[in-house]
Amino acid sequence: MGKGLSLWFATSSILILTAASICISYNIWLALLLGVLCVLNIGWGFILKARLRRKQENSRQQSS
Repeated sequence: MGKGLSLWFATSSILILTAASICISYNIWLALLLGVLCVLNIGWGFILKARLRRKQENSRQQSS
């Protein structure tokens, strides 16, 4: 995964968690929704990283 994409996932997760922490005092359901959204965002980042790594390994094996 490139540096730009890693930075995107890190920044978006921080922003979602910040919004969730602000929402805790206003609306707990929205805060829980944002928490779940953040977990999904982090999970999507790991899935994408694994897919890109697997694709890169397959291309290396085919070129050898």
